[in-house]
Amino acid sequence: MIHIHHLTKTYGKARGVTDLTLHVPAGSCFGFIGPNGAGKSTTIRTLLGLISPTAGSAEILGLDCVRDRTALLAQVGYMPSEAMFYPEWRVSEVIRLSADLRKRNCRAEAAALCEALELDTRKKIRELSLGNRKKVSIVCAMQHRPMLYILDEPTSGLDPLVQRAFWSLLEQRRQEGAGVFLSSHVLYEVQRYCDRAAIIREGRLVVEGTTAELDIENKFFDYYEGRTVQ
Repeated sequence: MIHIHHLTKTYGKARGVTDLTLHVPAGSCFGFIGPNGAGKSTTIRTLLGLISPTAGSAEILGLDCVRDRTALLAQVGYMPSEAMFYPEWRVSEVIRLSADLRKRNCRAEAAALCEALELDTRKKIRELSLGNRKKVSIVCAMQHRPMLYILDEPTSGLDPLVQRAFWSLLEQRRQEGAGVFLSSHVLYEVQRYCDRAAIIREGRLVVEGTTAELDIENKFFDYYEGRTVQ
């Protein structure tokens, strides 16, 4: 599903990620975890072709993340960590624009997602709470039923009931064959919902494996501080 080969991204003298190699199996739910500034968002933005790597390469669904960016984005549902939209637009307009950019008619799917998430599409973006803006992000990422979901802190700002609805929707998509690559600070979510995970620190891979092997909730700090060797 995702192949990252010796990926390096620097910002002048600042570090992004360094010599990162990672392989994500098809159909998996893969957790990508680490503290703030570890390189998680840099990795995701590089995968999506939003920034160019300094060295190395990455592929998604067999497509090169630089050369094939347009074709790649058509098959991916991306949810950024911050839900930012035109403030004067109504929710329905933002969702329709997201579908139109992909040249897809997603009205039926969008309506079902909005109902499941209890999202009022008549409101303007500026009227929404953080949690409701995140719901708009979820609909935009899922309405075209992509083969891969790339999610950056997807549940931050969501209340527990909406979190449960979100994970239920995502599990339905996985049952249909889609894969998930998500960044999260919530160790419990990664341990419960992901089958594999990787920990990154200061731009470098610390450990990768199944969540059962890693026992992330109990051993994260051991891995992070180098007390556990995998």
